[in-house]
Amino acid sequence: MVICLRYDSDLTDKEWSIIEPIFTKAKKGKHLQKHSKRELVNAVRYLNKTGCQWRMPPKDFPNCQTVHSFYRRAVKNGLWEKMTDLLVQMTRLCLVPK
Repeated sequence: MVICLRYDSDLTDKEWSIIEPIFTKAKKGKHLQKHSKRELVNAVRYLNKTGCQWRMPPKDFPNCQTVHSFYRRAVKNGLWEKMTDLLVQMTRLCLVPK
């Protein structure tokens, strides 16, 4: 699936393919998901990169409580750390796609 990048902070298809397994292994509440994990990761990346306040994201992102809740759960469950560890390791090995 090709996704149009809306913001410079959005993940490319190649970048998403690297971290997708980390976020799609957890099946809890999958039937309740309204937003894709990629969309939520993109929202967190946008907020981090721009310094935008959590309660003031652009209107085309998921609701701010949804994004914040996703991020808190990802940190609590160790998913965010797994993602960053993987990306650091791949960067050091020059395996991150450009």
